[in-house]
Amino acid sequence: MLRQLHGLPGLLAALFLMLLAVTGAVLALAPAMDRASAVIPPVGEVSVAELAGRVVDHYPGTEQIVRGPSGGVIVYYSRNGQPGADLVNPLTGEGIAPYEPSALFTWVRDLHRSFLLDDTGRMLAGVMAAVMLLLCISGIFLLVRQTGSWTALLRPLPGSGGKRIHAELARFAVLGLLLLALTGSYMSAQRFGLLPGVSEIGPAFPAEVTGGQPAPVATLDALSKVDLTELRELVFPYPDDPQDIYSLTTRGGFGFVDQATGELLKYQPRSEDGVIQQWIVSLHTGEGLWWLGLILGATALTVPVLSVTGITIWWRRRRALEQLPDNANVSQAEAVILVGSEGNTTWGFARALHASLNQIGLRVHCSEMNALADHYPQASMLFVLTSTYGDGDAPASARRFIARLSEFREEKALKYAVLGFGDRQFPNFCQFALDVDAALASKGLSRLHSVELINRCCASQFSEWGDKISELIGTPFSLIYDPLPPRTVKLELVERADYGLAVQAPTSILRFEAAEQRGWPKFLPRARKALPSFEAGDLLGVIPPQGQAARFYSLASSSADGVLEICVRKKPGGICSGYLHDLKPGDRIDGFLRHNPDFRPATGNTPVILIGAGAGIGPLTGFIRKNTKGNPMYLYWGGRNSQSDFLYQPELGRYLEDNRLTGLNTAFSRSDERAYVQDKLRQDEIAVRQMVRTGAQILVCGGRDMAEGVKQVIEEILKPLPVDVETLRAEGRYLEDVY
Repeated sequence: MLRQLHGLPGLLAALFLMLLAVTGAVLALAPAMDRASAVIPPVGEVSVAELAGRVVDHYPGTEQIVRGPSGGVIVYYSRNGQPGADLVNPLTGEGIAPYEPSALFTWVRDLHRSFLLDDTGRMLAGVMAAVMLLLCISGIFLLVRQTGSWTALLRPLPGSGGKRIHAELARFAVLGLLLLALTGSYMSAQRFGLLPGVSEIGPAFPAEVTGGQPAPVATLDALSKVDLTELRELVFPYPDDPQDIYSLTTRGGFGFVDQATGELLKYQPRSEDGVIQQWIVSLHTGEGLWWLGLILGATALTVPVLSVTGITIWWRRRRALEQLPDNANVSQAEAVILVGSEGNTTWGFARALHASLNQIGLRVHCSEMNALADHYPQASMLFVLTSTYGDGDAPASARRFIARLSEFREEKALKYAVLGFGDRQFPNFCQFALDVDAALASKGLSRLHSVELINRCCASQFSEWGDKISELIGTPFSLIYDPLPPRTVKLELVERADYGLAVQAPTSILRFEAAEQRGWPKFLPRARKALPSFEAGDLLGVIPPQGQAARFYSLASSSADGVLEICVRKKPGGICSGYLHDLKPGDRIDGFLRHNPDFRPATGNTPVILIGAGAGIGPLTGFIRKNTKGNPMYLYWGGRNSQSDFLYQPELGRYLEDNRLTGLNTAFSRSDERAYVQDKLRQDEIAVRQMVRTGAQILVCGGRDMAEGVKQVIEEILKPLPVDVETLRAEGRYLEDVY
């Protein structure tokens, strides 16, 4: 059991772990390189005031001074209306070199954090960190079991060859890998809300400042008392604005400095949780601890070797095992089934086909598509059952199939049939199955049957396909397989609010409760089942009548609200939206929940900017409703006409009054103003930019065209800052739920 607990996750995750390890080792060089290029004065030699004065002498348009984790000082400035950034010498204030984050390191960082797959990749990277943690712990116990005791770990290890290399490297690297896995798992758990996050926005802007004549920055008393080694960031006031102030962030806390008197205003020490969070990041990345980064980088480089030796050990052990009696050898198989699956659902259909072909007397070999042999000497039939992953891509067990097909020696007697599995809701429905069918045809193989595509694992379609194959091969057999459907609940519509009829955009807010139990005795109180646990932003799958495929709607409520609420616009010809719009209070539907943890507002005092249009306001309103602590939350929303489709207008008014909503900005495209939500963002670009500068998170919900327009506007707003939308997305600060 312990070996399986160690080996199986390692086998499944080997490629990703090697990628994480190699990219992590590359990133470990960054702190040391930053340290080597920076000028680091001794502690106590330079104050922040002295630094700022020297920098301003050389950069009159200074907007911000940042001291990086490795000690380098960067100035962000404006010159002739153009923004710039330079690495400077803190002893003189002179520029050392233009500062621009390395494109290579940025790409490697994105590859390391998310495999270039946005939030899905970030979740995968978090899972890999947890897998690494499991491998480290189980590996330690395997070593103890192998050596006989904990003290024996310090002695020479038994074994030879790959086993010896694997054990010796594991013993050398386990502490470093354990540290990386623990810190990586912790940060991922925080990112997806499994652990409480730490967000420190600092104190509120002072209500009053002197507004006097600004003094030279080098003379400000508060800045003179802060040593350069304590500095994290100094943001300068807007030019010619006596009411603005300096924003100061140090290793110990946050505060403001009056530009006229030099007085420190509203200083807030960093919380204990914030200090712990800083240490966790440093221990994982080596930022601020460049020597540790090099050690961890060297440790990470053992992972590819451990993966290769581990796979070799597994493979040799597997070859020694007796093959399953019902799975024929490649050389003897009369029929071959190849399976491409991401979540193992397709394997169930493959096993049903395997069993049916065995029952009619055929010797059948079944394996994953990645295990395509160079030829099948006895086979006359090749069945390929595959799903499609993501945007038309191959699933995990089929990613090497096309490449291996180039080495396949086709047999004239071999005929093939491809069966694709997917969901018609997605634009590239079963695209990989179509690609495989075309690739096999181009290889010169003959089709036993044209490619067929099964929607949402439909059991009847699978059975019908089996009947066709049975007829073609002249031997009757039947295929019966029905994967477990999603667990549905009965929901009863208790309330609805209708909008948009006057502007030909009927949209309804529908509120459901768990349906009352049928057959309940009349003399007892009516009983409703409890709703499953869910949060605003999760998805409700609705199954319309006549067995149509489920459609998904973002939830505008959480289970704590006692109702399940969705906002639905009726689409022309829309089967499910029309079905929902025809419901009357008391009607019931079948639905199931799908959690969506990738679309959640940040916790704490960090500003949250909510942007949406039309029915996309649903989950955004749910986030606002739950903001009972009054954290800063701003909503930008676009509709057609304020008199006809101002969705949630009464609720939003109440949320403004009780401070759950900090600011509301609406745009209506069919009013006298004729504005869109993008226009409102442009009007508030200074405020939006400042919120992003201070750590704000942006959530966008609505149609794809709206989301693309919003993204372009946000990119324009962010141009003066050293970040863009993709950077925010990589940091979990730009989230989208679009349809």
